[in-house]
Order: sequence, then structure tokens, then C-alpha cells
Amino acid sequence: MTTTPATGRVVGRFHGAWLRVEGYWTWYRRHWVSTLYSTGLQPVLFLAAMGLGFGSQVQAGPATGGVSYLVYVAPALLVAGAAQQGVGESSYPVLSGFKWQKDYLAVTATPVSPGQVLGGHQIWTTLRLALSGSVYALVALLFGAWQNAGALLVILVGVLTGLACGSLLTALAAWTFDEGQRFGLIFRFVVIPMTLFSGTFFPIAQLPLYLRWLAWISPLWHGTELSRAATLGGHSLLPVLGHLAYLAVLVAAGWAIAHRGFYRRLVA
Repeated sequence: MTTTPATGRVVGRFHGAWLRVEGYWTWYRRHWVSTLYSTGLQPVLFLAAMGLGFGSQVQAGPATGGVSYLVYVAPALLVAGAAQQGVGESSYPVLSGFKWQKDYLAVTATPVSPGQVLGGHQIWTTLRLALSGSVYALVALLFGAWQNAGALLVILVGVLTGLACGSLLTALAAWTFDEGQRFGLIFRFVVIPMTLFSGTFFPIAQLPLYLRWLAWISPLWHGTELSRAATLGGHSLLPVLGHLAYLAVLVAAGWAIAHRGFYRRLVA
């Protein structure tokens, strides 16, 4: 609970966060056209290229769980798109709030606290991920990529995976003062390889054993496994709970580190 001596007004914990969401929404409704590519078009193009184009040359078999390549790759591409969007929403935009536009400094000059600023960012990221996932899922439905209603669960898995990746980048951005090439290198040498080698396009069992551990620690692999469990089945309860726990721990760890960083930079 935060108060201001001048007016005595109180801004509740969640109210302050939602005020930030309102600010994001005000911007978004004026500029949503510029976000169409990242919101849904990019993963849909991947689906058309890999699921329909390249996928037409891949026969259904054990590697695809006995389903067409389009059905196999569709849930993974939703999650991969969410991971990329989570990173994108939580790198330069967060650093800009501290360093360039400095809107975080302006907001915390009001009764809104640094923790509420962080909460607003996380809520808005969640909403953006859910919107993007829903758009993708609808278009993929028109392609015939879904076999059952598990596609709705895939949207939730995408949100969780995007938050796991985004929370870690938010924490990094909160503790970054001179970014240099840091975020560019992360996109190039972490996000892209993670997309290619976390089971998105082929089972990680086809990777050499000495490289497979890189996929195991990737949040995208855990999200991909959950997405396929939701749509294709064949997963027992214990591995599913393990994947969920891993992603939840990443979200919580990123939040805790970012929360400390926000207060360190925004409280005089």
C-alpha cells in the first residue's frame, strides 16, 4: 500500500500495477498495427513454411508421433513464438524505461511503487502473449493444425514459457546500465539456437548426447514438451509436473531478481 502526503490518496498493490497496464493499453490501441508482425504474423509464416511447405515432404512416423508434420510442429511454433516475444518485450523496452524514455522514473514519482511498475509490465506481457497465442491458434485452426481442444492449453503453455523467458530478461535489463551488444548477442546466440534445437522442429533425441543437456535446460524445450502433451498426448503426469515446475521456478526467480533491481534503480 502506497500513500502520498499531498493528497492522502492510496494506491493499492494491484491498482498501481493495473494503472501501468492502462498506460500500455493506451499506447497499444493507437499503434497496434505496427505490432501485427510480432503479434501473430511471424509464427504463422513459420507454420506455413515449415508445416505446409517443408512439412509436405516429411512423412508421418515415430519421430512425429504418428501425426502429420503440420500437426507435430504447430504447438511447438506457438510456444517458440511466445518465447521470442517474451524476450522481445522484456529486453530493450524494460531498459528504455530506465535509461532512454525514463518513463519508469516518471511513474515512480507518483504513488506507484517500483514493484507495481514491474507488476504492470508482467501483466501486460502476459496479455500480449495470450493475444498473440490466440491469433496464432485461430489461424492454425484454419490450416487444420489442431486435432482437439488441447490447442487452448497450448496458449496457456505459450504464456507460461514466454513469461519464463521474459522474466529472466526483465531481471537482466533491470541490472543493466551499459547494454553494449548484450541483448543483440542474446538474440543471436541464445534465442535463435534455443528455437532451433529445443525440439521445435525435430525430437532432441536426434541431437548428440553431449549437446542434449543444452536443450534440457532450455525453457523452450519444457514448453514444447508441455504443448505436445496437451495436443498429442503420450506424456505421463510426473514429467508434465516437472516441466511446469521448471518454468514456474524460472518465472519466480526472474521476478525476484528483477524486483530487487527495480527498487535499486528507482528508489533514491
